[in-house]
Amino acid sequence: MKSDIQEHRDSFAREAMRPGHPHWKQAISRQTPSPLKPDEIRSEFDRDNGRILHSSAYSRLKSKTQVFFHTNDDRICTRIEHVNHVISVSSTIARFLGLNTELTYTIAMGHDLGHAPFGHSGEVFLDELCRKYGLGEFWHEKNSLHVVDDIELLQDTQGRFKNLNLTYAVRDGIISHCGEVNQALLRPREEAIDLHKFSKYTRFEPYTWEGCVMKIADKIAYLGRDLEDAQRLGILSKEQLDELEHILLGFPHVEAANNTNFIHIFITDLCRHSSPETGLCFSPEIYELMKLLMRFNYKHIYKHPRLKNYEKYAKLVIETLYEALSQTFYGPQSLTAVEKDFIPVYPKLGGAFLRWIRLLAKTDEAGNAESSHHKRIYDLHEEKDYNRAVIDFLSLLTDRAAIEYFNELTSF
Repeated sequence: MKSDIQEHRDSFAREAMRPGHPHWKQAISRQTPSPLKPDEIRSEFDRDNGRILHSSAYSRLKSKTQVFFHTNDDRICTRIEHVNHVISVSSTIARFLGLNTELTYTIAMGHDLGHAPFGHSGEVFLDELCRKYGLGEFWHEKNSLHVVDDIELLQDTQGRFKNLNLTYAVRDGIISHCGEVNQALLRPREEAIDLHKFSKYTRFEPYTWEGCVMKIADKIAYLGRDLEDAQRLGILSKEQLDELEHILLGFPHVEAANNTNFIHIFITDLCRHSSPETGLCFSPEIYELMKLLMRFNYKHIYKHPRLKNYEKYAKLVIETLYEALSQTFYGPQSLTAVEKDFIPVYPKLGGAFLRWIRLLAKTDEAGNAESSHHKRIYDLHEEKDYNRAVIDFLSLLTDRAAIEYFNELTSF
């Protein structure tokens, strides 16, 4: 017999990341001091929220793929809508359980800032280029941390460009959020590790319960919506829809295969069955439903032939842009070469790349060290650094910008 869900309200209140929590000092720590403005009324996590909201990376999410590439249907989910869905789901769960909603909200806002153009396919293509040219690895969770730590810049009150310099708890939630990993139980780790120890194949649980909630909310948010979008686009056959109906026969309380039902069922089941003692978890029945829906989506949506056809084009776009920009390396004179030789032929792509890398290069064209109030991360003497800069630049592009630059390279 199900318990009254209201019995579980605020059941995690003592675990919330608030002043008095044993990990509070670490959770709000920043890489460099960030003095408060006079009469500051925001919390540390709310300050992070504002920095993410006003970043260029956040703005670009509205023109990045969630699942369906470059669709002309405004009803189909884009990356920014997915982020908003995760904000909604994670905040609902955190609020009910008594956790810190500001922290949960902020992690959700920033979790996909490093996503590549063309969705997860673009992520795969950039990783292939990194491995081919000895540039390490590329995966969007780590790239999202790289974006907020090293790349995104905002002007301070004096007009100086500075890094976002987010709190440890938000940075940790961003890199540890992977929603593709199937887990029946989730609880935070105890130790505050160096977040750069994360790799594509060595990952750790989030440091906070709020980060754990966001990680689960990521999956809740996309499962039903991806399915709904596929139905809206009409790419599922009658046989596939029959297969979906057959799956749902085993769950008689699921009245229809839509996002409204799935979000409500997953959220309420998670809230009813989770506790600080056992961790965040679903009932066996609902966890099985989640796994069945995930298998269905992978089989019939994420591997759909129409997506595979577009992936070939997306791969060509990314590889062509990489080859064009990486060939502009001339050591410390690279930026001069881009300005004098590349921009006259390809003004849009060359101009965008030059404006961007000038902000982040360690040295100027004469080889002198640049002084600034933010990190300088690319050494123009090193070809690997330059090529990694190309990868980072491409990772920040929207689908639309990548296609526009590709068309510039391939037309007269």
